[in-house]
Amino acid sequence: MKKISIYLLVLFALTTSCKKVLDVNKDPNNPTDVQESLLLAPIELNVSDQVYAGNASIIVQNFMQTITANQPNPGIWNYQLFNIDLDGDWFNYYVNILNNLKILDTKATADGQANYSAIAKILSAYTLGTATDIWGDIPYSQAFKGNDKLTPVYDKQEDIYKAVQTLLDNGIADIEKNTTTKPAGDDYFYTGDMAKWKRLAYTLKARYYMHLTKAPGYTATAQADLALTALSNGMASSDDDLKFTYSGGAGSENTINLNFGPVTTYVLNNTYVEGFKSRNDPRLSKIVKPAESTKLYHGRTVGDVTGDLSTYSYPTDFYAGANSPNYIVNYEEALFLKAEATFIKSGAAAAQPIYQDAVKLNMAKLSVTTGDANAYVLQRGTLTAGNAIQRIMEEKSVANFFNIENFSDWRRTGYPAITKSNGALSDIPRRLLYPQSEILTNTQPQQSAKLTDRLWWDVQ
Repeated sequence: MKKISIYLLVLFALTTSCKKVLDVNKDPNNPTDVQESLLLAPIELNVSDQVYAGNASIIVQNFMQTITANQPNPGIWNYQLFNIDLDGDWFNYYVNILNNLKILDTKATADGQANYSAIAKILSAYTLGTATDIWGDIPYSQAFKGNDKLTPVYDKQEDIYKAVQTLLDNGIADIEKNTTTKPAGDDYFYTGDMAKWKRLAYTLKARYYMHLTKAPGYTATAQADLALTALSNGMASSDDDLKFTYSGGAGSENTINLNFGPVTTYVLNNTYVEGFKSRNDPRLSKIVKPAESTKLYHGRTVGDVTGDLSTYSYPTDFYAGANSPNYIVNYEEALFLKAEATFIKSGAAAAQPIYQDAVKLNMAKLSVTTGDANAYVLQRGTLTAGNAIQRIMEEKSVANFFNIENFSDWRRTGYPAITKSNGALSDIPRRLLYPQSEILTNTQPQQSAKLTDRLWWDVQ
C-alpha cells in the first residue's frame, strides 16, 4: 500500500486547494509549489524503484551474470542492447529524481529547512554518481535550467565526481546546522534521523573515493586515505543501512520481486548459483531457492535451450519477496570498503579482520549460524597480497545482491571473475548506451560510445 498511499497523499494535497476561493488565473489542481514533505516521499520511492532496482540495474545484472531470462539468444543476456532501451532510465534519473531533488533543495534552502536540503543533496549525489558510473560524461552544470538551456553540454566524468563529493560535503554541512525541523514519516529511509543521513553521506564519499584508485591523475594510496578518513565517520552498524521497505500489497511490491515474475521469465544465472557451490557457501539456501520441480539449486546458462521455469532457481524472499526491503547502501559495503582501503595502505594482514567481520555480518543478517559462518571464513583462508582484492570483491558482491555497485567493482578490479556469455555479441559490456531520446534532442559527441568502451576511471 505504500506506493498507493504516497500518490493519494499527493493527490489530497493538490485537490484540497479546490476548497479555496477560485482564482481564474490559477489552476487549483496543478499548483506550482508544494511543501517539502510532499516532495520527499515520492522521490525516495523513485530512488529505490528506478535507480537501485530500475531497468538499468536489471541490464547490469545480466552483464554480471546474476540473472538471465529464460529466452533464446539474442538479448540483453548476450549483450544485445539498443539506445532506445535506456530512454526510460534517463527520464527517471533526470526528470523524476534529480530535477525534483533540485526543486526540493531550492525550496528547502529558501524555507530554512536545512535537513530537507541535506537529504536532497545526499540523494542527488547517489543518483548522479550512479548515472555517471553507467554512462560516463553526463549533463550537470548546465542541466535543470528548463527553457533557459534545453541542450546542456555533457560534463567530463572527473568533474561529475567532484560534483558528487561537493554535494555530499554540502549535505553534511546542512545537517551540522542543527535546525530543529526534521522529516518524520515522509522520510521512508531514516524517518528524519539526521545522524544516520550524515553517516550515509560519509560512506558514499568513501565509495566514490575508492572508484578512483586507478583513475588518471589519482593514486590508490591517496584514495584509500580519503576513504578511510570518511569511513571513520560513516556507517557504524546495520541500523544505518539505507533501505526501502515495501508493504507487499498489490501496487506496493518490492521491485526486485516484480522483476522475477513469469512474464519477464527472469531466473538466476547458473554462473551465480554455481559460485555458491564452488565456495561451499552456506548462504546458498539463504539467497537461492531450489528449483520448484527438481528441488535442486540450478540457474539458467545463457544460450542453452529454454526450459520450463520450474526447473530454475529464483532468489529467496530475503531479497525478492513482495515485502522485502531494497538494501540500497548497507553496512557490509562500508566494511568491505574499509577492508580494501586498509589492504592498499597496510597490507593483507591488517585487512583480514575487517574483511572477516564484513562476511560474518552478512551471514548473520541472512540467519546463517555462527558456527557455519566461522567455518566458512576459516575455509576461505587468509588474505594475501595475491588474493586479497579477489576475496574482498567476491564477498562484497554477495553482500550487495542486485546492487548496481557490483558492476563498478568488477570494472575496476576484475572481480568477481566472469567470462563472456555463450553466444556473446561482443566482449562483456563496460558501460550502458546513451538513450535515443538524448541523441535526437541533445546531440553530443560522447553519444557514439559503444557498450565495450571504458569510462574515464575504468583503467586497465
